[in-house]
Amino acid sequence: MTVIDDSLQSVLAAAAAWERDDVDDADKAELRALRARAESGAPGAVQAQAELRDRFATTLQFGTAGLRGAMAAGPNRMNRAVVIGAASGLGAFLRDALGRATPRVVVGFDARHRSFDFARDTAAVMTAQGIEVLLMPSPLPTPVLSFAVRDRGADAGVMVTASHNPAADNGYKVYLGGRVVADGGQGAQIVPPYDGQIAERIAAVGPAVSVPRAAAGWTVLGPDVVDDYVAAAVTLADDTPRRLRIVTTSLHGVGGQVLARVLAEAGFTDVVPVPEQFDPNPDFPTVVFPNPEEKGAIDMAIAVAQDSRADIVIANDPDADRCAVAVLDRRMGTYQGAETAQSQGWRMLHGDEVGALLGDDVASRLAPVGPIRSTGDRPVLANSIVSSRLLAAIANRHGLAHATTLTGFKWIARTPGLAFGYEEALGYCVDPARVRDKDGISAALLVAQLANRLKADGRGLIDKLDDLAREHGLYLTDQLAVRFEDLAGIPVTMARLRSEPPESLAGSPVVAVLDLAEGADGLPPTDGVRILTADGTRVIVRPSGTEPKVKCYLEVVRDVAADATFDEISQVRAGVRTTLATLKHDVAAALGL
Repeated sequence: MTVIDDSLQSVLAAAAAWERDDVDDADKAELRALRARAESGAPGAVQAQAELRDRFATTLQFGTAGLRGAMAAGPNRMNRAVVIGAASGLGAFLRDALGRATPRVVVGFDARHRSFDFARDTAAVMTAQGIEVLLMPSPLPTPVLSFAVRDRGADAGVMVTASHNPAADNGYKVYLGGRVVADGGQGAQIVPPYDGQIAERIAAVGPAVSVPRAAAGWTVLGPDVVDDYVAAAVTLADDTPRRLRIVTTSLHGVGGQVLARVLAEAGFTDVVPVPEQFDPNPDFPTVVFPNPEEKGAIDMAIAVAQDSRADIVIANDPDADRCAVAVLDRRMGTYQGAETAQSQGWRMLHGDEVGALLGDDVASRLAPVGPIRSTGDRPVLANSIVSSRLLAAIANRHGLAHATTLTGFKWIARTPGLAFGYEEALGYCVDPARVRDKDGISAALLVAQLANRLKADGRGLIDKLDDLAREHGLYLTDQLAVRFEDLAGIPVTMARLRSEPPESLAGSPVVAVLDLAEGADGLPPTDGVRILTADGTRVIVRPSGTEPKVKCYLEVVRDVAADATFDEISQVRAGVRTTLATLKHDVAAALGL
């Protein structure tokens, strides 16, 4: 027999009230069954009670990342009721911000379960508020929505996507522009104080069933919105004859067709998509996590590249705002055990490596020719605080300015004078005038072009990375990410590091420990710790903003002679990789993991 104490009774009452005010019959039925199971003495009652407590313990918080979470009924999950509240609150914010003017909002969605439902509800709620809503015509990449916010002069944009999260999740990303944000952040994702102002209005929204929703009245955009995005991306194309064979994968997301169009219209016709992963599939059947950063996620693409003798692999995450690159690196060939693409030397480039390649490529075309009147005249290369310090050296070498920002493209995109921005988590902004966010499709085009030009000279991206090492020294980065089932463990882990920082890492004494919560380098406070050692090694530890993880960003720097040979650089790289392995072990120990 199930014992129902006062706290469980309160949860059951809250669940019953939610079910009564919900707008979705399937969610109502699922919640009703969960309540019945929690009240029964049948097997699974304890698990059902725990699930209910979690769903009703709090409200899914709206912040600078918008909303993101698992899909199910209840205030702490992604569902139509929560989305209706978010849309109503966002609409109220826009009406207040613009006074008598009619706000314009573009709404996009990916191919995840319920994405279209959430987008349609957003359109219905905002149309009822008197807002002009432009709804995307089909599931499309996030960069297309970001482009449309600026191109269509919208005051806000909503993208329904959980990006690279597991199939059970969905999310709600918000951009501001038009007449609401007129500075460098126009068309970028929200930052404080906007998030708090929107959250206040969401909190004031009543039950979802009472929120007015129009049955029609919004505008469904035509295919020209995609045509315009593709045309804008192709303006980045050069006129070098195409010799490159490219393998692509969209990881079951929505980027496949748009990427194929951009590459084709830019002249890349020798393109081999991974067929099993080309069409959108919200269950992501061939990958454990649809995130190119996760181990094994692009193994299928690398195998296709090996079989087809391709020059490069380009992978987008499911909403195509990130871009991963894999190449054949003969330093990484092992020829041990079973023969695979990896044993041959195929490997994914680290996000910092791609960031350096793209940053140097952009900088080489922007380097000033004449005298510079002031630092304000210089284009700016920007990267997040957890990304490699190499981009700063590249900017300095080319006579450009450099900026370090807090983590996230909501900050990178706001950099005044931005010409290129990136973060190590595979995000690159290569055309900030049109897309004020990371864009995995336009970045893919620039990577392909760089590889194509290098191939014409009998070289590849690895050779270019060696060139950068000769110019600036070897900067190698790695990451240690720890997933927490119990979120309470994250602040405990951070508190342990702050109170008992390590005295040395990878054999080098720690010379500085900085609590980023107190601010650093002129940046606002953020939850994180930065550790520097005597040999220049840097470690930054911070909680993830989108996943239940603590992430540790590791960077080791070593001098390389300007005339170093391939073998000499190989030796330095091998030594640094050994140091990174030791560093990873020492950081894990310092965190008590």
